[in-house]
Order: sequence, then structure tokens, then C-alpha cells
Amino acid sequence: MARYLQARCRRCRAENKKLFLKGNRCLSVKCPIDKKDSLLRKSPPGKASGTRVKKLSGYGVQLKEKQKLKDMYGILEAQFRRYFKIASREKGITGDNLIRLLETRLDNIVYRMRFATSRAQARQIILHRHVEVNGIVVNVSSYNVKQNDVITVREKSKELKVIRESLMLAKNYGISPWLEVDSESCKGVIKQIPRRNDITDLANINEQLIVELYSK
Repeated sequence: MARYLQARCRRCRAENKKLFLKGNRCLSVKCPIDKKDSLLRKSPPGKASGTRVKKLSGYGVQLKEKQKLKDMYGILEAQFRRYFKIASREKGITGDNLIRLLETRLDNIVYRMRFATSRAQARQIILHRHVEVNGIVVNVSSYNVKQNDVITVREKSKELKVIRESLMLAKNYGISPWLEVDSESCKGVIKQIPRRNDITDLANINEQLIVELYSK
């Protein structure tokens, strides 16, 4: 399976925005984006401090927006393009459809339910067969859930350290309102498929730029 090998914090620095790729580290003082005395925010990785950054063309802005969304969800180009094709064929606004398809991936749902601290960790949990959907073990991260689906951590996996630590964080950062989670039993339900404005941590994403890029 293809995967990213680049340092994750480097991708956040390149965007000068949190992409929440490293779980607990993104919420701690170690996050380079939050370091007020750091020069990292003034220049992208690989550039000396104070180096002038060339202004992007319209195409460059669109490309950057696509890369940012791909990085957040941990998806490579071929799969991302496939999602766009599906979104463009469905009724409604293509950009909203694209976000919905990404949000309903099983790895994202496991992350949103706080069974994992990041989407990358969620993929590992799913791959190692710790998660059930409607009582059936699913080890495919890209599996798309539906409304009223029940997501459960398997009985023998409920005491895993990574899952318990992640659920502890849920008390501080909460659960998305379109999900219902019982932390004690490690069980969650998809109350409804999210709308675009339900996903607050994508406020800095302009999916219309991605639609324009792929529509050329």
C-alpha cells in the first residue's frame, strides 16, 4: 500500500496551518505552528528565515489547496481523483460532495469518534482488525460508512493503550455533533451524514478551488 514518507510536521509548516497529522503533538506545546518564538512560521521548510516566497499563480493556489486537503485525509492522488469523479457525478454541489465522501471514510470516522488521535493512527487500528462496522470486522480504511451505521472497537481491543489515551482526550476536545459515542463501551453511531458547515476544522479549506482545478 502506498503511503506518505515525508515528515508530517513539515507539511504543516509548509502550509503554516495545522493539518492535525500527528495526533497529540498537534495539541501540545511541541507543535511548531504554535511556537510563538519560532522562525518556522516566517518561512517554509527548506528556506532560510526571511527568504521571500514567490507569489503563487492561480493554478498554484488551486494546486496547493488540493494538496492541503489530501494531506489532511492522508490520501494519494489516484484515490483523491477517484473521489472527485464520484463527487462530480452525484447531485448537489461537487465540493460539498467531495468533503462528504472524505468525511465518511472509516479511518476518518474512527478519528472523529476519538478512538484514535490521528487519521494515520486510525488506519493502523483498522488495518489490525480492531474495528467493527455493524458487528462485522472491517479492515479497509477507505470503507464509506452510512447513516445509522454502528462503529465498535472489538471486545478484545477495548483496553488498548492507544485507544484509551485517545478517548481521554475526547473529554477535552469533544465529539462532532453528527456522531454519538459511548466512550465506556467504545461504541459510536453515525447520527447523520455531515453537512459542509458541520466540519469546523475545514474552515480554512476552499474546496471550490479544487473543483476548478480538476474541471480544467
